[in-house]
Amino acid sequence: MTRAFSAMLRRDLVLSLRAGGGAGIGVIFFLAVVMVVPFAIGPDQKLLSQIGPAILWSGALLASLLGLDRVFGADAEDGSLDLLLLAPLPLEVIAFAKALAHWLATGLPLVIAAPLFGLMLGVEGKASLALAAMLLVGTPAIAFLGLIGAALAASLSRAGLLIAVLIVPFTIPVLIFGTAATEAAIAGTPFGTAFKLFAALLLFSLVIGPVAAAAALRIGRGT
Repeated sequence: MTRAFSAMLRRDLVLSLRAGGGAGIGVIFFLAVVMVVPFAIGPDQKLLSQIGPAILWSGALLASLLGLDRVFGADAEDGSLDLLLLAPLPLEVIAFAKALAHWLATGLPLVIAAPLFGLMLGVEGKASLALAAMLLVGTPAIAFLGLIGAALAASLSRAGLLIAVLIVPFTIPVLIFGTAATEAAIAGTPFGTAFKLFAALLLFSLVIGPVAAAAALRIGRGT
C-alpha cells in the first residue's frame, strides 16, 4: 500500500505541476492580490501593515482554490477515475494522495512566497515568518476541504466556479482562526487558543476531506 500511495502521489504531483502553469499560476495570482489591494486602500503604510495578514490570508485562500477542478476532473475526462474506483488501494487513500499532491504543487509555494509578499505590504520580517508558519498549517486544511468540492464536481464540465462556491463557506473558519492567530503572534500576545482551534481544523480536514470525497465519488459514479 505504501508503494502504491507513493506512486499515486508522484503521478498527481507531476500532473499538477504540468497543468496550467503548475505552481507558478497560484503564486502569480497571490502576487496580483497583494499588488492590487494597496491601490484600492491607498498609500497609508501603517494601515497596510495592520491589515497585511488579512490580505495575505485572503489571497492565499483564493490562490489555493486554483486547480482544484483538475484534481478529479482530469481523471474523469480520460477515464482514469473509473480505474481508480476499481483499484485495490482504498479510494480514501487515493483521495488523500491527490489532496497532498495538490497542496505540494499549489499551497507550499504560497507558504514560501508569503514572507516576501508580506514585506511588500509593510509587514515586518519576523511577523512575515509567523505568517508563513500559520500558512503552513492553514493551506493544507484548505486543500483537503477543497477535495470535497472537487469530488462533487468531478462529473461536471467547467466546474471551477462551482467548486469555489461550494468550498469557500467551509474555509471561512480557517481564514478567521488563521488571521486571528497570525495577528496575535505578530503582536506578541498569547495565541495558544486560536492556534489550537486552527490545528484542530487541520486535523478535521485531514480526516473528513478524503472520506467525504471518496463517498461523493462513489455516489456520483453509482458504485
